[in-house]
Amino acid sequence: MLSTDNCKSSNGHEAGFTLIELMISLVLGLIVSAAVIQVYLINVKTSSIQASGSELQDASVFGLQQLERKVRLANLGNPSTQIDGTTMNGGVVLTGANLGVLPYTNTGYLTRREDDASSGTNGWTGASNTNIASDQLTIQYINITGNPLSDCEGSTAAVNDIVVERYFLRQATGATSTGAVKDLVLACDAGRVAPTGGIQVITPSTDPRNFGQAGQDFITNVDQFKVLLGVQSTSGASTGRMMYLPSSAYLKITTDTPAITAIKTGLIVRGTTPILASEDQTSFVLLGQSNTLKTDTTRQKQVRGTYETTTLLRNARVISVSTGL
Repeated sequence: MLSTDNCKSSNGHEAGFTLIELMISLVLGLIVSAAVIQVYLINVKTSSIQASGSELQDASVFGLQQLERKVRLANLGNPSTQIDGTTMNGGVVLTGANLGVLPYTNTGYLTRREDDASSGTNGWTGASNTNIASDQLTIQYINITGNPLSDCEGSTAAVNDIVVERYFLRQATGATSTGAVKDLVLACDAGRVAPTGGIQVITPSTDPRNFGQAGQDFITNVDQFKVLLGVQSTSGASTGRMMYLPSSAYLKITTDTPAITAIKTGLIVRGTTPILASEDQTSFVLLGQSNTLKTDTTRQKQVRGTYETTTLLRNARVISVSTGL
């Protein structure tokens, strides 16, 4: 008769795992689990970096395209192609004279640079998430297209409207961040200029066509915004060559002031998805200037990148011609 005792071996001892076999099995199991967890963490880290990078790419590429499109309108419709700080309705608004207003007290609405004076409700403050203050770019154009246009806030610019737009950094609409690194956006505030000069006041005061408001969020997740003005040198061995100057340096030129023919803009943009990494990039070079992200232990680590673009002002063509015998 066959035995039904399956728990014993042929020599009468009970069969099973020894302590050593059990420990080996546990160790092997832990090794496999650790490998699986490591692969999972790598995948999550890679996925977060890719997602944040994709968001950064979308914000920067599409946002910069829209910004370039707007900057190209600068000086449209102005009979004078010589853009400087005295040009009435000049495409780059550097002074009150460009708006037909002297003296002009709302300096916070002009093209601005670090250490420039600022005043006016919702005026430029130099807000930035780096150790360098941000810039502000203010442009102007006349709608001579024969059809209504949309300004950067989405309001209709009727035919022959003189439109002024300023681009600057501020906290995102509804943001409440209080750390050193804030939720900043590149905003745009658009207004209208009277044909005889001066900012138009439109009723009601909340109408987005009024100048000096907080404006609309234009490009989100921006840490820095810088601007350089492109001019042709008019003296010395470099005559005719392009130079790119900050607005403050350009305004200090008092003799043989060169015309502005191009604008360089630069952005430091970030993704929104936090990344799982021990370190993230905190140092950047933007338009030749070193920027370091502000120290903030509460901030989330995110992918960041720099983007630069040069826009030639098609409505401010200046051709330097020299002849020699």
